[in-house]
Amino acid sequence: MSLLFLQYPPCSTCKKAKSWLDERKLEYENRSIKEQNPGVDELRTWHQKSGLPLKRFFNTSGILYKEMKLKDKLPSMSEEEQLQLLSTDGMLVKRPLLIGDDFVLVGFKQAEWESVKSLQSSQSSPS
Repeated sequence: MSLLFLQYPPCSTCKKAKSWLDERKLEYENRSIKEQNPGVDELRTWHQKSGLPLKRFFNTSGILYKEMKLKDKLPSMSEEEQLQLLSTDGMLVKRPLLIGDDFVLVGFKQAEWESVKSLQSSQSSPS
């Protein structure tokens, strides 16, 4: 199983999520969301795989989100316009993101991450 971990290194929540992964000795590809912003196709795939509303992919507490007044603009934007917007700046994207073969986790809620079966089974499989 391959894991992709997208984070913003200075973010305290991302640090907690990274520690959680490291404590479980899970292997993952580490990617800075600011340095390597997700593209439209990646975001579209992750959104579909997650089953979450697209709004959950926006960093609603971020400065950029507030400066752009996206709370008011998003409801009138199409899904495609929202994906295009998310792909313009990693700071608009909710973080951390953990992408596996069969799941996408947005933000770090420990109970939610622990409930993902493939994250549990990968630690018990021999390396």
